[in-house]
Amino acid sequence: MNHSTQLVQKLWNYCNILRDDGLSYGDYVEQLTFLLFLKMADEQSRPPFNKSSKIPNGYDWPSLLARDGDELETHYRHVLETLGKRSGMLGVIFRKAQNKIQDPAKLRRLIVDLIDKEQWSSLSADVKGDAYEGLLQKNAEDVKGGAGQYFTPRPLIAAIVDAMAPQPSESASRTGGICDPACGTGGFLLAAHDYIAHHNALDREQKKRLKSGTLFGVELVDSVARLCCMNLLLHGIASEDSDDVPVQVRDALAGKHGEYEMVLTNPPFGKKSSVTIVNEAGEEDRQSLVVHRDDFWASTSNKQLNFLQHVFTLLKQHGRAAIVVPDNVLFEGGAGETVRRELLKQADVHTLLRLPTGIFYAQGVKANVLFFDRKPAAEKPWTTKLWIYDLRTNKHFTLKENTLKRSDLDDFVACYNPTNRHERKPTWSEENPQGRWRPYDFEDLLKRDKLNLDIFWLKDESLEDSANLPDPDVIAQEIVEDLQAALGQFAEIAADLRRN
Repeated sequence: MNHSTQLVQKLWNYCNILRDDGLSYGDYVEQLTFLLFLKMADEQSRPPFNKSSKIPNGYDWPSLLARDGDELETHYRHVLETLGKRSGMLGVIFRKAQNKIQDPAKLRRLIVDLIDKEQWSSLSADVKGDAYEGLLQKNAEDVKGGAGQYFTPRPLIAAIVDAMAPQPSESASRTGGICDPACGTGGFLLAAHDYIAHHNALDREQKKRLKSGTLFGVELVDSVARLCCMNLLLHGIASEDSDDVPVQVRDALAGKHGEYEMVLTNPPFGKKSSVTIVNEAGEEDRQSLVVHRDDFWASTSNKQLNFLQHVFTLLKQHGRAAIVVPDNVLFEGGAGETVRRELLKQADVHTLLRLPTGIFYAQGVKANVLFFDRKPAAEKPWTTKLWIYDLRTNKHFTLKENTLKRSDLDDFVACYNPTNRHERKPTWSEENPQGRWRPYDFEDLLKRDKLNLDIFWLKDESLEDSANLPDPDVIAQEIVEDLQAALGQFAEIAADLRRN
């Protein structure tokens, strides 16, 4: 068992003790984040590092070690409250922080036996980072916690980043860097960092820039932003005492927050942006929030269409994007058609990856990855050919038994041809009707009703041959996903009708 696996196991075993006190996985990972940060800041202030610490005296790691019982619990609360008012990395990690461990004896054990025993700063970034990623993954798997919506499957992220192949030139801060405007726990940012670090011989200046001034995230939820910052820190990106924070906590859709060479993102699913208000009769009503922005092509309350438009606005000229979008973005009329038409015109929308079901922790999701490059204004549409890879038809994945692996996406990345995407070869032909990779000319897309990009051509084998049926649990899961997706859409239609 490698060190990071042992570490996850050790940290996780202790979580089971705290579960008896009603602590959720998410609460536990959050408390670990606070304590790990304080311990690492303390280690960094001592030899051989001797760095000055932004943590005020009396609110640091030794101040926790020196206390016990109720006094410890009270002091820990004060520490969280005080640090949450600071600026920089400290402020993001401790903002609105609360102690969720009610039993002082268990808090003391967590501090003394679990965290103080390990020299975290001397562990490699790989070990620390992998251990923390392991905790985030377990937290995402906890169905009741609902944290899965902030966690994109890592094999999918790895394949998207391999296809996009970010370069050191794209990481230069003066040219904009790499952004995820819905960064969750930081999966895309980490994968982009690792790709650049491992595929290039970087000089000292490039290494420094990669650690600070290259990766930019935006996250709406405080508690998720802190997990993201800690994840980046443990992977050796940014520093504990930095005022330069890679993650902004804000509503990304509220306005433009920079221009970037590359955007990689999986925006939250859930179709409508809405706010719940209570009317005079005391009944709750959800009101759709239509986003009105001068730099958008269409005003809509559909969150995914807004994120797609937002991503386009964030790209510099010739900037590149990969965004995970649900099926409705491909076929919805009205604002959906407007957005698709303008995107195909003003960007080179060159690749669509149809994703299988059963890979996301959020249920009822049918999704795709759209790859496009922003282009300067021109008379003619920039999109000439859309290449589609169908990884959905006759593919059956589940979150437990048959999970998506990076190798399941090898063929897609090879077909994408990151070294030169202008030299692609289709695997589909009249002779090979089962090929999963084929191009569609822009003229053919224009002929489709509402410019619908929801395109399939493979035969579903299970409809042809009952001997090819997947396992009953997979069929059951797919039925559940279909029903949940349909229910979500019906609920929205009902809500709209009620409002009207």
